[in-house]
Amino acid sequence: MTDQIPDSELPPDPFTLDGIVTQAPTKPVWYRRAWVIATAGVVAVIVASVLVDLPANTTRTTDAADQAAVMKEINTDLAPCAYGVSETFTIYRDQQRHILTPSDTAESPAMMRDDQEACSFTSSTIFDLSNVQGTGTPAGRDVGQVINVATLWTTSDALGAIEDIQNLFDHPGDAAALRDLPKRETALAKDRAQAFGDVEAANRILNAHIPLPDMPDVPRLTLSR
Repeated sequence: MTDQIPDSELPPDPFTLDGIVTQAPTKPVWYRRAWVIATAGVVAVIVASVLVDLPANTTRTTDAADQAAVMKEINTDLAPCAYGVSETFTIYRDQQRHILTPSDTAESPAMMRDDQEACSFTSSTIFDLSNVQGTGTPAGRDVGQVINVATLWTTSDALGAIEDIQNLFDHPGDAAALRDLPKRETALAKDRAQAFGDVEAANRILNAHIPLPDMPDVPRLTLSR
């Protein structure tokens, strides 16, 4: 017969209150300590944020497609002003050649006002143009420059030229407009060349043919003083 251990000598039942109270406290394993867990959590968050911020590997084909999409958006926003500045130059050239009909002459001021609005920040398309976002790739930075140049081309070069022509249409000898218009024509050509160069630089990087900016080469006007 096995001797029974008296109840007084048995260890407390760990599932009872007495057993829990009488258990000797144990030190947590180092990796279970609160400060270790908290530190590990902070490190995990930092690592995750760094990984999110790392640039994804972009293939040349994907990059070219992205830049073509940005240029398409730029050209969509440029189109009304591109049409407007071409129309205003055509009207003034036809006036100089004396080939406007009386009906054309009567309608021209309203048409040029529409052209003026199409190249100003009152136009929703110009506002949209100024908010187009480029990408962070080398080719994307070149295309991003096109956004800046195109905004300048529309809201300064084209708009200023249209306003000069409006003044000259009504007052052919306006001295200020006669001085300013050649400067605007030079700026239009210079900014157009820069934008084309930026796209060509992106094309060389991508070995692609993304669209050129819709910035027409307006003809130099012969001014009557």
